[in-house]
Amino acid sequence: MQREYIKWKSPSLGKEMEMLIFGTKGTPTLVFPTETGRFDEWENQGMIQAVQEQVHEGYNQVFCVDCIADECFLNKKADPCNRIVRHTQYVMYILDEVLPFIFERNSNPYLISTGVGLGAYYSLFLAFRYPQHFKKVLGLSGCYNIKSYLDEFSNDQVSFNNPVDFIPNINDGELLKKLNSLDIRLLSYNNDRNKEANMEISETLWTQFIEHQFFILDENANNKWSLIPSMFKEHLI
Repeated sequence: MQREYIKWKSPSLGKEMEMLIFGTKGTPTLVFPTETGRFDEWENQGMIQAVQEQVHEGYNQVFCVDCIADECFLNKKADPCNRIVRHTQYVMYILDEVLPFIFERNSNPYLISTGVGLGAYYSLFLAFRYPQHFKKVLGLSGCYNIKSYLDEFSNDQVSFNNPVDFIPNINDGELLKKLNSLDIRLLSYNNDRNKEANMEISETLWTQFIEHQFFILDENANNKWSLIPSMFKEHLI
């Protein structure tokens, strides 16, 4: 299985951002780490090993991006408005830099976005705001209400970026048609601390009759990484 390390100075963020790429061809899969993770988190937590056969055989190519949650959502020294501004810069980094890089490397248009925790939020948020770029979303033990990261602060910019706020207010029929064309899968397990968050986003999707699959694995785990790799493998294809 080929492994490649990439780094470049991001104009959107004004800093160097790192990435790991696994495989050389196949369905491109964009991976977001948890709020405390980095670009190498999925490799370190056994996620890549779980799908190494798919990657080695050329069924999937995995792009693991970095996270800047410590500069936005977790930055308690900054007020919520500034946290959202930095988050928006990260979104532009993904849209203006990462996605063009992926599509230049891989001509397969079927892009999957996935992540764990806050990474699941990014995978779903980006697919819903920019569905023209994505075909499938795998949200693993996700948290989809960003107000908890913003001291419950809310304004128009927060609502724009918060799926549980903006999804019920979508009234564009064409957009809803595009969202219904996505393969959306929300994955949780019995004692997942984010299980209720998954239930909330599932209920929110149904308010707009957006088709999706919501799975709760009938198992408990002291460490989420003992279950999530196998869940990811099962639903990747």
